[in-house]
Amino acid sequence: MIELHLVPVNADVHGVHTPAGAHLGNLKRVGAVWKFKAVGYEDSSGVVPGGGPLTEQHNMQFEAPDAQAVSARLAPFLLA
Repeated sequence: MIELHLVPVNADVHGVHTPAGAHLGNLKRVGAVWKFKAVGYEDSSGVVPGGGPLTEQHNMQFEAPDAQAVSARLAPFLLA
């Protein structure tokens, strides 16, 4: 399984990255729920909200910003 990394941005946002450092999206606290917000990038380095390799998992909910839980649920979609 790929071990994804969480990088704190602030108290309500954590970046979700591959072991190589590629940014896949963010975990964002919305009320009492943590939601994964997928992010993609165009060739011109433009950000595509809801895009990237995990676009179908956009808005997946988590109880907390836990790297093991995030990896267990999101990493299998990177291998598909």
